[in-house]
Amino acid sequence: MIIFVIQNPAVVKRDFFIDLFILNLYTNSSSRTNYFGEWKRIMKQYLDVLRDIRENGVKKGDRTGTGTLSLFGKQMRFDLSEGFPVVTTKKLFLKGVIVELIWFLRGETNIRYLLAHGVHIWDEWPYKAYCESRKKDSSLCELSLKEFADLVRDDDEFSKKWGDLGPVYGSQWRHWKVPGGEIDQLRDVIEQIKKNPNSRRLIVTAWNPAEVDNMKLPPCHCLFQFYVANGKLSCHLYQRSCDMFLGVPFNIASYAFLTMMIAEVTGLAPGEFVHTLADAHIYMNHLEQVDLQLSREPRPLPKLVIARKVESIFDYRPEDFSLSGYDPHPPIKGEVSV
Repeated sequence: MIIFVIQNPAVVKRDFFIDLFILNLYTNSSSRTNYFGEWKRIMKQYLDVLRDIRENGVKKGDRTGTGTLSLFGKQMRFDLSEGFPVVTTKKLFLKGVIVELIWFLRGETNIRYLLAHGVHIWDEWPYKAYCESRKKDSSLCELSLKEFADLVRDDDEFSKKWGDLGPVYGSQWRHWKVPGGEIDQLRDVIEQIKKNPNSRRLIVTAWNPAEVDNMKLPPCHCLFQFYVANGKLSCHLYQRSCDMFLGVPFNIASYAFLTMMIAEVTGLAPGEFVHTLADAHIYMNHLEQVDLQLSREPRPLPKLVIARKVESIFDYRPEDFSLSGYDPHPPIKGEVSV
């Protein structure tokens, strides 16, 4: 379910309608049983995969040198009508999910937009490139990660030179290069959902072999396909590399947001988000955090609140989205492996 709140004086009564919906769940025994049974099953999928890797994963080396426990080929299905699929066994950085998704939709690849909104989830990759360049160029100043990020945010010249990640997600979604021009994959797919919903070609891919070597980090969530049936829009994501503790909760929420946003602008109801995990892994420096997360009991799923209606998905702003009823366990911190 999506709750819409239009920004006008009536918005002050928003909580009344949310409370009325929750009250209906509690007073209707059938709804109560179905809803509260379903949200446990929905997010238990993620915890089951996490536990399987923790108990049965194969030890593998990796590009970062951190090491992982890994399994290959897992799948999860989230019914978006049963609540917004966000982990509750730790607090997720929802602002980061939403701002990053809007950044993708804008077709941008420079982290300056993220930094301007207080989101630092991509800082380490361009910073690593800067530090590696500094080893070869003594004229570059030694900078801490924070100093580097501040310069990218505030200094035009520095941002242009060091803030770009190369042709990553936003570039491939909106500006796939072809001889003599480019393809806006996402815009084209949305038009096809409206005009030809039975198409089996409703696909967006971020994996561009011709440009992978120019990316600071090649796409982990690299291909997704939409499916329309019975007035509902579903999305199936293939993810090649799946950081189960830090990354995957982020990815689940991001593609749930994307699917529900596109459903709204195409006049469809949200269906399922299907998530196929290829190399699903836990980094060795996240084992204690995973054990803590697995010791916690999931809590009820929240509902997505969209503050205004728009004609185009590209008109959405980060402040248009919030989750009602999100009551997670405390956050669990972990280092990102670069």
